Amino acid sequence: MGNDASTIALVQVDQSTFDKAGKVLAVHLSYSSRAAQRGRTPAFPSYFMKASSSLAVSGSPVERPAGTELLAFEGEIALVIGADARRVSVEDAWAYVGSVTASNDLGVYDMKYADKGSNIRSKSGDGYTPMGPALLPAASVDPAALRIRTWVNGELAQDASTAELIFSFAQIVADLSQQMTLKAGDVILTGTPAGSSVIVPGDLVEVQVDDEAAGLSTGRLGTTVVEGTESFAAFGNQPKIADADRIDAFGTAAKAGVETAITGKEALTDDVKAKLMSVATATISGALRKRGLNNVSVDGLQATKGMTKVIGTARTLRYVPNREDLFKSHGGGYNAQKRVMDSIVPGEILVMEARGEKGSGTLGDILAMRTQVRGAAAIITDGGVRDLDAVAALDIPTFHNGAHPAVLGRKHVPWDYDVAVGCGGTTVVPGDIVIADADGILVIPPHLAAEIADEVVESERQDTFVFCNIKNGNKIEGLFPMNADWKAKYNQWVADGEPEI
Repeated sequence: MGNDASTIALVQVDQSTFDKAGKVLAVHLSYSSRAAQRGRTPAFPSYFMKASSSLAVSGSPVERPAGTELLAFEGEIALVIGADARRVSVEDAWAYVGSVTASNDLGVYDMKYADKGSNIRSKSGDGYTPMGPALLPAASVDPAALRIRTWVNGELAQDASTAELIFSFAQIVADLSQQMTLKAGDVILTGTPAGSSVIVPGDLVEVQVDDEAAGLSTGRLGTTVVEGTESFAAFGNQPKIADADRIDAFGTAAKAGVETAITGKEALTDDVKAKLMSVATATISGALRKRGLNNVSVDGLQATKGMTKVIGTARTLRYVPNREDLFKSHGGGYNAQKRVMDSIVPGEILVMEARGEKGSGTLGDILAMRTQVRGAAAIITDGGVRDLDAVAALDIPTFHNGAHPAVLGRKHVPWDYDVAVGCGGTTVVPGDIVIADADGILVIPPHLAAEIADEVVESERQDTFVFCNIKNGNKIEGLFPMNADWKAKYNQWVADGEPEI
């Protein structure tokens, strides 16, 4: 890096570039904005392959096959391997990259179902991997400060920096080289940021990669969509679309025109959150009970922060009973427990299923601190906690089933996360809204949150009115519950701005 851009003669992508590409490898998810859009953040990169025959130069058209609807673009940065790499370290991996350029990881989602996860048919059509126009020398750019932009018909659709990568380019190269030799000329597509969507015949998609500090640019990679004339033959799979494919292709359910169940994060708006936090958990419990939801409390736990109230959306972790062979395969290293704590985000509450087993800790002060640093609102476990004094001294509220000095493996195997769990006698589904204080822990289905929030504010207001009047010596009869006369007095009190009673 640090070369004068004016002295660098950029090589243009042409057929000779493709002749050297023995394989084209692609990363599923690597940008945090895309991961947020998909609702999952992977712990490690995962990959698929595209046919080298899908490579095309800038200006080449791409065909949307006849009978299909969901051809989608994905602006990406392509790495071209410069020297054979096998079992290279992350520290050394960038030296094996020869150049970077712009690419477009095109795919037709109508055929995704037929691939069984391989992406062969959906992603390997002729022209589905355009690259160029220019190759930027890898040694002259900063891989952590590249800018990628995509335009559709001249309108900016994607604009991101590699600063938001979940996995560095070096990690991706090193990881792939563990099991295969990356040959000089091979291409790695490094994932796309949020903003990719469906394109139609007549659309022009342009992708550009820049190192603005170095003054280097690939120029715009242009691809025009044309309508195919040949339908898929009857002897093979036919195009088919499910709602999930439509959402993936368009990027969001709203853009795809697909109605989906409201998520906890969508339901827990600032207004809803403020209303729920303003009332007692007992009031919320009553509103849930009116809707037939009686088994929505997490019972029997202690709180490290007394009456501190917390609210958030659930992330879940499930432990299964310890079995020595399973702990050996699932308990050590970067297990499910550590992965979920590393991926939790602000506003989430970690809920752990430990079957009510008190004979072992489900976390200690180090992992509790990691969860706090990640911004979690609280930790809830129906198992034990190690280092309880240290955990209680942290800022993050922890709800637990008692202290125990034993390590995890005495009773538990960390099995999986982001699944439905049973905690304290109720079921918690990822994304449920959880509200907790020392008086109780409640689980609120997201689709009910807004109406319950409105109802409990009114219920709490009525309770305040009744309480104050009883405090002032009024009889319970007719006031609790309110008869018509007291209801009229209550309505007038509200209209007057709720003056002190």
